[in-house]
Amino acid sequence: MSTLKRFFQDTIIYGFATVLPRLMNFILVPLHTAALSTGDYAINTTFYVWAAFFNVVLTYGMETAFFRFFSHSKEKGKVFSTAFITLSVTTVFFFILVFLFRDYIFGLLDLQPFYFNILLGILALDTLVVVPFAWLRASNKPVKFAGVKIINIAIVVLLNFYFLWWVQRFPGSTPQIILDNYSDADKVGYIFLSNLAASAVTFLILLPYFFRTKLDFSFPLLKKMWHYGWPVMVAGLAFVINENLDKLLLKDMISDEIMGAYAGCYKLAVFMTIFVQAFKLGAEPFFFNQANAENAKNTYSLILTYFVIAGSFILLFLVAFIDLFKELIIRNSDYWVALSIVPIVLLANLFLGIYHNLSVWYKLTDKTRIGMYISIFGAIITVLFNIILIPVLGFIAAAWATLAAYGSMAVISYFLGRKYYPVPYDVKKIAFYLLLSTGFSIISFGFFRENYIAGSGFVLGFLIIAFINERKQLKQIIN
Repeated sequence: MSTLKRFFQDTIIYGFATVLPRLMNFILVPLHTAALSTGDYAINTTFYVWAAFFNVVLTYGMETAFFRFFSHSKEKGKVFSTAFITLSVTTVFFFILVFLFRDYIFGLLDLQPFYFNILLGILALDTLVVVPFAWLRASNKPVKFAGVKIINIAIVVLLNFYFLWWVQRFPGSTPQIILDNYSDADKVGYIFLSNLAASAVTFLILLPYFFRTKLDFSFPLLKKMWHYGWPVMVAGLAFVINENLDKLLLKDMISDEIMGAYAGCYKLAVFMTIFVQAFKLGAEPFFFNQANAENAKNTYSLILTYFVIAGSFILLFLVAFIDLFKELIIRNSDYWVALSIVPIVLLANLFLGIYHNLSVWYKLTDKTRIGMYISIFGAIITVLFNIILIPVLGFIAAAWATLAAYGSMAVISYFLGRKYYPVPYDVKKIAFYLLLSTGFSIISFGFFRENYIAGSGFVLGFLIIAFINERKQLKQIIN
């Protein structure tokens, strides 16, 4: 149980560092939806869709490859140096290519040149700190990792509030140079500039970590890391498609306003996203470090069971009180037209978390290429569902496409894992909690909307059932 306790402790700390960026969305979504029209919010969403895409391309699986080789290598400095030098060189090369073809790229991405230049700056700075951040995680330094993340988040939040709220309400306390250059018609640009400033400060904080080892580049090691990492990159691109293609297609197939409303309501799934991302940050290095432990597979099984219990609770709680969260987070009623996507997106993200847990088999057996194929399959489902069903069902089809993609990926990964790295997952118990939470959520959303007494009853009933079933195991973990 000490191993499991260590996992929970690290996940809580990493989760705290992950919760804050996501809570930034919780804090900033009311600000953004109040300050931006649904059309402007579509521009904001488009910017970050492309940021996610290029982030995967520029890191090309090197972060996961770093964990894989750093955890087993006796020459950890060589792994760090090789990964860092490689990412730095390829980033410079990428920006040279972008500069040469910049006029064509502006139109392709549907971004103004000013916004695109900000995007390039953010991408460069964020790519250069990937390896230092990975080193902090792989070296079991979650507190330092969290500290840097918190500073980054604080800058983003403070600058957003300053430019979108403070300057307009308190111009007398604003420096004249800012007032002279302030544009009320381009509020989206201030969101992007805030992110650029935060990335620059993060880069400066982590700069000393760039020099913590001597330059020791190994081409044979790079070949191994590339062979391991490129399928992860392709899987990452497939994930970006699963997560973001729907928004771009809604923009093209319906309207900017519907895309903005859809993207705004999608933010209501932020708590499930927080939970899944926190788990992933804590689990990835943990799974590698515990691979040779005697009871590793039993530990993996237990982690998935409790992940599903916690995720099922989050799903039910958010659905039961969705109208309260709607009023709190999205105060502009123009966005509420897409509220019906939220329960579907919550369940989809829960399946994504299950898939991240199940993916341990192909990462530990170095079969990342199979993981790539699974992700590509999910991306194909996303593309087909969206293109075929959006004209028929409207924006709700995009949410169903996300659920179909992540659900199928989890199922396929489970059955392949039984062949290559069998883990004794308690499938009956996992299915029970998923069905219980989903059933309660359907009843609550469909028949008891805004009936918070009934919603509280569903949540309490789920907790009582879970406690009765798990009390013995929970007592062992706590002790």
